Amino acid sequence: MRKTVFITGASSGIGRATAIALDRAGFQLVLCGRREERLKELQTELTHPSTFLVFDVSDHESVKEKVSSLSAPFRQIDLLVNNAGNAHGFDPAQTASIADWDAMIDSNVKGLFYVTKEVLPLMPKKSGALIINMGSTAAKMGYANGTAYCASKAAVDKFTEGLRLDLLADQIRVAAIHPGLVHTEFSEVRFKGDSERAAKVYKGANPLYAEDIAEVIAFMATRPAHVNLADVVVMPASQGNVSTLLRT
Repeated sequence: MRKTVFITGASSGIGRATAIALDRAGFQLVLCGRREERLKELQTELTHPSTFLVFDVSDHESVKEKVSSLSAPFRQIDLLVNNAGNAHGFDPAQTASIADWDAMIDSNVKGLFYVTKEVLPLMPKKSGALIINMGSTAAKMGYANGTAYCASKAAVDKFTEGLRLDLLADQIRVAAIHPGLVHTEFSEVRFKGDSERAAKVYKGANPLYAEDIAEVIAFMATRPAHVNLADVVVMPASQGNVSTLLRT
């Protein structure tokens, strides 16, 4: 029986690239996101069976409703990739927007919790099932003007550690991947559509791309059931830590 992966934030960036990589690895896919047209477009690029669910991870009732609506061929989830999340604003704590803070906590933390809670009953025990949570190097080391974002990813890191222990007896593996600088829509969202400011983040930095992270996720997902790459940090060679970057 073909294995099924449930991916949040599949309409763009790392989520989209991960869907393509896991399709190549032989998975059938449940594609989740807020932009239906993008999910439909992604489906046309896939070889294996897929379905899509349109919802916002921060809306628990919507998450619950959409997960429960899955048709029989997609109701056993062997791999959950909790990818959905965002960054909003780049201001010191004393002037940061509460709305920006709420948006990050709602999606990066609560949304990941909600999806995990609703998908877990569909994951088979003692069969090599795996959860991969999208962290960040910001989970490991904070930086100025990123207070709430760093805190949200640190929460993901600790949730991952605790969840791994909670699910140990069920033999459901739990892992996190922590990317450094990746060239996606991330900075444009953070800077609220200011593409010029977003471009400066990557200028001269030789960053990673979504496909680089997707390849690592696919590798993690295709290890034997007795192997868990539990905590993976991936940075471009030009990055020393979360805030130290060599530009050329």
